[in-house]
Amino acid sequence: MGLIALASLLWGTTGTAATFAPDAGPLAIGAAALGIGGLMQAAIAVPALRAAWPALRIRLPLVLLGAVAVAVYPLAFYSSMRLAGVAVGSVVSLASAPLASGVLERIVDRLPLSRWWMLAAGLGLVGCVLLSVSKLEAGAGAGAEAEAVAAAGADVPLGILLGLVAGATYAVYSWVARRLIDDGIGRAASMGAVFGAGGLLLMPVLLVTGAPLVATPQAFAVAAYMALVPMFLGYLLFGFGLTRVSASTATIVTLTEPAVAAVLAVLVVGEQLNAVGWAGLGVIALVLVLLSVAPTNARTSTRQGITTDPILG
Repeated sequence: MGLIALASLLWGTTGTAATFAPDAGPLAIGAAALGIGGLMQAAIAVPALRAAWPALRIRLPLVLLGAVAVAVYPLAFYSSMRLAGVAVGSVVSLASAPLASGVLERIVDRLPLSRWWMLAAGLGLVGCVLLSVSKLEAGAGAGAEAEAVAAAGADVPLGILLGLVAGATYAVYSWVARRLIDDGIGRAASMGAVFGAGGLLLMPVLLVTGAPLVATPQAFAVAAYMALVPMFLGYLLFGFGLTRVSASTATIVTLTEPAVAAVLAVLVVGEQLNAVGWAGLGVIALVLVLLSVAPTNARTSTRQGITTDPILG
């Protein structure tokens, strides 16, 4: 359990770490983090990929669907945090991911959603609205810089929307991984194929936007940290941890990730939330708790080991 908690702590630092490379845009940060991290995940899965290649080739359209979702996810996730703030962007993305997974399973697999899930979905919408209202009110405050702050606040709804896109793309690639595993392809090969192909798709984005990441030692260090620690080491720790605890326990432990992201945003980045904003975060935290202890549908409990984290899948 300690390994999973450590992995969640590492994942929760990504938004704060990105703020230490202010000249690098969110597209560059996202492409470097998950692009390089995804290729590294594929590299360590080479033996499994070779063994599973005939089965993967038959399911190539499914793998490509997952790869596109992997490529879109970090671009939307880091853009959300840039526009809405680290606390709001990360929490909305993380909270919307399991909700989007429920919708996808309802539409594609035609599994009925539980009343608990519907309650969580409604609360999640309320939490997002509270966060948006909180940021917009902060942008409308008095002072010499009120107009500039208000202009920044106008981007909050777009940031929240991108957070929802991030959650949706997580749902897609986690569903693809589940489908590959259900078809008899091993976990290492499934995740290596999806993340490796997604990493390849992100390489052109990194080439076009990544110059600021090598412009200064600090920016390069941020990029290296994002790819090596949260996106690579974090996944290894989580994988080892899953061999020692149940999937349901792992799900509960990984709820520390959005809490870490929000706390670091306030303590390190210096973001501020008013009472309405904290209420929104509290509502979304309740959503995460509900989703961890209540089933989305009849098959969720058997799949929690693949759907605990919005980046891992």
